Amino acid sequence: MSGAGSSANGNGFFVPSYLRGSRYIEKFQAAHEAKLAAQRGAPATHPSGTGALSSRSSSVSLPKLAPSHRGMTYEVIEHQPPEIHDGWSPLPSKWAETDKNQAMAIGDDGLEVHFVGGSKLHDNEAAATRTDYPMPVEGGIYYYEVRIDSKGKDGMIGIGFSGRKVSLEKLPGWEPESWGWHGDDGNTFCCQMTGKKYGPTFTTRDIIGCGINFMTGCAFFTKNGVHQGTAFRDLKDILVYPSVGMKRPNAQVTVNFGQTPFVYDIDDMIRRERAAITEEINRTSISSLHTQADESSFLKELVAQFFAHNGFVETAKAFADEVRAESRALQTGTGTETSHSEISLEEDLDASNRQQIRAAIMDGDIDKALKRTNAFYPQVLQDHSHVYFRLRCQKFVEMIRQTAEILESSPTKQAKFSNGHGSADTDTEQVQMDVDDSKNEAEDWDRMEMEEDDTSVKYQELLEDTLRYGQVLKQEFQDDPSTDGAFKEIFSLFMYEDPRKSPQAHLLDRAGRVPVAEELNSAILCMLFPLLCDLRCTSDLYRCILMEEQYHWANHPPPQ
Repeated sequence: MSGAGSSANGNGFFVPSYLRGSRYIEKFQAAHEAKLAAQRGAPATHPSGTGALSSRSSSVSLPKLAPSHRGMTYEVIEHQPPEIHDGWSPLPSKWAETDKNQAMAIGDDGLEVHFVGGSKLHDNEAAATRTDYPMPVEGGIYYYEVRIDSKGKDGMIGIGFSGRKVSLEKLPGWEPESWGWHGDDGNTFCCQMTGKKYGPTFTTRDIIGCGINFMTGCAFFTKNGVHQGTAFRDLKDILVYPSVGMKRPNAQVTVNFGQTPFVYDIDDMIRRERAAITEEINRTSISSLHTQADESSFLKELVAQFFAHNGFVETAKAFADEVRAESRALQTGTGTETSHSEISLEEDLDASNRQQIRAAIMDGDIDKALKRTNAFYPQVLQDHSHVYFRLRCQKFVEMIRQTAEILESSPTKQAKFSNGHGSADTDTEQVQMDVDDSKNEAEDWDRMEMEEDDTSVKYQELLEDTLRYGQVLKQEFQDDPSTDGAFKEIFSLFMYEDPRKSPQAHLLDRAGRVPVAEELNSAILCMLFPLLCDLRCTSDLYRCILMEEQYHWANHPPPQ
């Protein structure tokens, strides 16, 4: 068994052993205690070094989704979104009654779930459920285990994770934004129904673990305490929930989110991860930075460079003002003050330019980003052709997204009309009202038909523009064989009427704009500061420090 299990108290708050002492748990526990104190009407107490966090929760309700018209239907109950404490989401603690297929029955403790549907399902149909809260990215690594109480017929059980909007009529891994390991064939499935050979099958009494290392973007599975290797990669900028799916009668599983000790020694894995990060930090040399500053001044320099790197102009100015005030108060001399508090106009202008370019990409306006890049830094895209290619591909993706959004906004998909007024009155006033209503309804239909025509025209025009753009893009890079894979991915979006439901739907995720913006920003910085591009020392140190921040383990458990 892994570690000493979780620490818990009488109010349901539990801490898996591998997260004990982490900054994530310290922050969330402070929020949890603040919420309990507010409910009791008493002042909150907070662990040392931890500020008070808000305990408010959103009151916005999710829209109701219509059940599928094909095959099985599943329960979709309007409910509150996950409770967030100033960006710190609670840990998953049970299967959600409000987020399950109707063919799944959840036990009273919320941990046991079994299949209660029929056996006559189509090949591509199943039943799934998700947890009450998503996996917390802030924890660095998240892990849970599932005990197979009964495999049911054929052992068709899937274990993994999925996004909030993924269908509950499929096994984990069969849909976009869904990943899973299946017990009947041992294959893993990544956002599509075509599996990949991964590990052994699993059956009754086996204990299957599932984890994600959010720092490396890799997911893994375990079987009866044995690590099975990396299952999925490049899992960046995702918000996912633990999920299980079943397909045959009598299948049943019980989950352990860390309330009791795990079979796999996840604690040892955390220790090894932390040791590797610490070793990398210690191995990173800062001698090439040619700094004569003391430790405090050097750290301030790193912070200033971080703000400059990301184009946080106003934050950089505020930081400089704070350093300046501190320097004057401590009378440390003008040398330190000048190096940290003064930001030249040229540096400000470059940071502002990069900020504008980044904002354009994040808004999906690739044309504006290209225009401003060519205006401010015309040499960058010439010297970094791979960045230019990625921007052009992102432009194609944005055009595909627009076509899908236009199709979704079609008036015929949104209009809802009544078939009658529910009254048999025949007096003059009521008849007149009926006539007026009929006229209004006719006018509504006429307007809807006109809007539908306009939407169809816009959709067709944009579709043709997208096709032409793709042809020009392909022709421009036809002599570069390294682009074939990217073209295959983005052009496959054309094969689906709604590309958001295709196996490549992840390309349409707005989070995909972030790495594009970062890559262009890095290219601009390489042009502005060639030394940084050559040495790579500072960026490595940043990365190590940020990784260490994610894996910050205290030498003692947090206050209970």
